[in-house]
Amino acid sequence: MFETIKNAFKIPDLRRRIFFTIMMLIVFRFGAHIPVPFLSPEAMQQFLGAGGTDLFSLFDIFTGGAFSNATVMAMGVSPYINASIIIQLLTVAIPALERLAKEGVEGRKKINKITRYVGIALAFVQGAGLYVTLHNMGVQSNTTVIANESALTFFVITLTFTAGTAFIVWLGELITEKGLGNGVSMIIFAGIVSRIPSGIYTIYQQFLTPSITFKGAAISLGILIIAIAAITFVVLFNTAERRIPVQYAKRVVGRKMYGGQSTNIPIKVVMGGVMPIIFASSIMAFPATIVRLVSGGELPTSGIGHLILSCLSAGLGPWWTSVVYGVLYFILILFFTYFYTAIQFNPIEMANNMKKSGGYIPGYRPGKPTSDFISKVANRLNLAGAIFLGIIAVLPIIIGAIFGINSLQIGGTSLLIMEGVALETVRQIESQMTMRHYKGFLE
Repeated sequence: MFETIKNAFKIPDLRRRIFFTIMMLIVFRFGAHIPVPFLSPEAMQQFLGAGGTDLFSLFDIFTGGAFSNATVMAMGVSPYINASIIIQLLTVAIPALERLAKEGVEGRKKINKITRYVGIALAFVQGAGLYVTLHNMGVQSNTTVIANESALTFFVITLTFTAGTAFIVWLGELITEKGLGNGVSMIIFAGIVSRIPSGIYTIYQQFLTPSITFKGAAISLGILIIAIAAITFVVLFNTAERRIPVQYAKRVVGRKMYGGQSTNIPIKVVMGGVMPIIFASSIMAFPATIVRLVSGGELPTSGIGHLILSCLSAGLGPWWTSVVYGVLYFILILFFTYFYTAIQFNPIEMANNMKKSGGYIPGYRPGKPTSDFISKVANRLNLAGAIFLGIIAVLPIIIGAIFGINSLQIGGTSLLIMEGVALETVRQIESQMTMRHYKGFLE
């Protein structure tokens, strides 16, 4: 990977793309420190003080602390991601969107435009909900959370949050067009990476200060070994695929013979990527998020309500509630892996396209037998991929609950996103270098 990046800097166009991407990410990080008018960072930090793994904690992780610091980019790209998920699901249900999806490049442009508008609308709704929550929190605690509360203040704060999301989406599109990788993914990657030093410092403070002990050093070393092992497994599973051999029959058109070659269909083990984890974490975070919005940021600290919310949000209650959360989280990841793959992966369409092109899988007749075989292979890969995703997502939660490290609660999701974005960016750099070093027949 490092050799690829080193060679990339020798190509002027790639070097410009890399520097442009870095500059846009720096702009994003600067914007993550511009405060919102009339809103105090202390109020946002108090709002997040309960911990847990609700949607607001996800906001703070993906924005690199912009949410807890009450900056203009506090919402990050989360509204845009939610809009993308909604439009993606509606594409299956609404014929008009399905027709647009099949129109090629122009159709995708129209869908992206609709997604942007829906994302901005969701950002406004989320900003308004956050304003009401902070207002309720100030009323209950009898403190000044929002200065000079009025209709003007409401619109200034809400529109500032909305403008921050729109600006981030615009930066992401610029990166996609003139830089490297998927722009929105790169921005999420930058936000997560920016939190790594604070996470390391938290572990250092918890286990290695005021003096280094054998127990603290052993726990820190164990966390480091588990992190390296997790990174290795994520890389292996992200690049793992099953290649189904396909043979194309020879056919004569005029005086020429076409076909006859052998190829393969690569099917990834983790077809859904990180999306099943995002779906599952959103569902698990929904109850605690609603309670915090209604109660002004406060969660129950005792009683049956506290135990139920502790089992649905890691890090709120005793360690065993985090284990229950991990089991439920694991089951949801299994479900959403199959659900998301069923939406994205169509074995019948794949078999029909193969049949039209004169291709077949050796040992299987074209048509239904081929689609059944592809479905069988995909289901087996789904099971392996779902178990892998579940382990990677749940392991940091269980370790964090045992050792009391709240910074690990969303570690699995962050790790998968970082690894996926990094691998995809390196692949794009390699493909760009291959294209520029290709020698034609004139040379």
